[in-house]
Amino acid sequence: MQTDIDPRNLIGRKAFDRNGARIGTIDEVYLDDATGAPEWAAIRTGLFSRDAFVPLEPSELTSEGTLRIPFERSLIKDAPDFGVGRHLSPEQELQLYHHYGLDTTPPPATPPPDKDFGHIAGQEDP
Repeated sequence: MQTDIDPRNLIGRKAFDRNGARIGTIDEVYLDDATGAPEWAAIRTGLFSRDAFVPLEPSELTSEGTLRIPFERSLIKDAPDFGVGRHLSPEQELQLYHHYGLDTTPPPATPPPDKDFGHIAGQEDP
């Protein structure tokens, strides 16, 4: 998903599944605790339904201003329900990642480049 979008601009937008079936309207956006980037959206799936949590990555904001979620509607509607208006715990996020089959391992850390910090003991200056 675009990382430069203001999460407040997502609220009220329509959301569709991978096949173009309407899921509902975005109710809330949840930010990553470490980065502050939009990470999850709660989508109201109907008048008397509950909110379904969907990952904003790898979802896509379309040129029509809707959110396209690359999962089947049935999978989205079966997502764990944690209620809205509360912080998602790391355990709840992990449940959501597993539900959607998303990778939960962080990207590998890149080792710092080798630096020449001085002379090696026992060697003379060139």
